[in-house]
Amino acid sequence: MAKKRSIFLIFVLIFSAYSGFDLVYAHSMFNSAEQSYGGYRVQVATAPEFPQIDEPSQFLIKVTKGFDYDEVDNFTMGIRVYYNDQQVDTIPPTLVTGTHWDFDYVWKNIGNHIVKIDLYDMEGTDKILTYTFNMGTQSPFGMVFIGAITTGALVFTGVVLYIYLPKVLKKSK
Repeated sequence: MAKKRSIFLIFVLIFSAYSGFDLVYAHSMFNSAEQSYGGYRVQVATAPEFPQIDEPSQFLIKVTKGFDYDEVDNFTMGIRVYYNDQQVDTIPPTLVTGTHWDFDYVWKNIGNHIVKIDLYDMEGTDKILTYTFNMGTQSPFGMVFIGAITTGALVFTGVVLYIYLPKVLKKSK
């Protein structure tokens, strides 16, 4: 029994030390949003969910049409990024082939940014469609904090199981 408990404890420690679970999302990403306007829906997100300052992250953008959310094959899109009501970056209008536009981006400021996405020359519209989103960044210590909280919770769970699981198993016999 002691050998099984030791193996279980080692498994819990290895499991709590593994940090590769950040690529699996069973929920909407925190730094994501969608907006419908002019018969089109634009979805945006960042990867990682909380971009770090001065480190590459990705913008993930998808455009769909109508209430059936049919994917749009080609579109022209430009992006303006604002921080404290000042425009800090512009991505010129770009022709995107396919339904998704994923590109690398480096955030320079900590905090909330307003991202305005302009959709050009869309079928059935005679103007530029502008979608506005809030996107947040955090300092490099934010991920350390999240990792510490997660590790602490997993270690606590392992310790509780290590203490109480043998008693429960012993009672069941």
